[in-house]
Amino acid sequence: MALMGNPGMIHDLWLTRRGATLLVPILSAAFIVGCSSDSEDRGKLSMDPEPSASPSQTSDRTKALERKAEEALGIGEADDTGDLFVESGLERASDGIHTYSVLSNGKAYTLSVVCSGAGQVRLAVTVKRPAKQTVACDNVPVRLRISDAPEQIKIDVEGLAGSSGIVGWRIDELPTSKSVAS
Repeated sequence: MALMGNPGMIHDLWLTRRGATLLVPILSAAFIVGCSSDSEDRGKLSMDPEPSASPSQTSDRTKALERKAEEALGIGEADDTGDLFVESGLERASDGIHTYSVLSNGKAYTLSVVCSGAGQVRLAVTVKRPAKQTVACDNVPVRLRISDAPEQIKIDVEGLAGSSGIVGWRIDELPTSKSVAS
């Protein structure tokens, strides 16, 4: 009600709105021009001394690490040991592995885990109780023998701070030794 009784305030309010209406498009145009510049100018003003890797370079590095992990685990090769392949997989170290593997109750298995890249990962395998181990990302597989396996095991791998690369796992059923009856 105070505005209605004071014509000077109404006039001042109208000027403020008009000024704001004119100022917004001008500031928006300045912002757009200021934020878009030539790539040469951006390179001169950038504090980042080295540009980041392109997606194709990252993809090539990831594929190379995947091949290393597959070779270390023997994925895709003929198995001369007689072990029966059960399952395998690859994940980024940053994503980790969180899987439940279904096994045949009472059988013996070998779990192989490898990390290719940099840093370390934490491996936790739950058979009857959790067993934890740190694995270096040096492309050397860690093998665990699982005797008298339950119907299911849980495999968790978490990348530790600063780790990068690919983590792979492979489960093989060990052949049972059969006694020959005479």
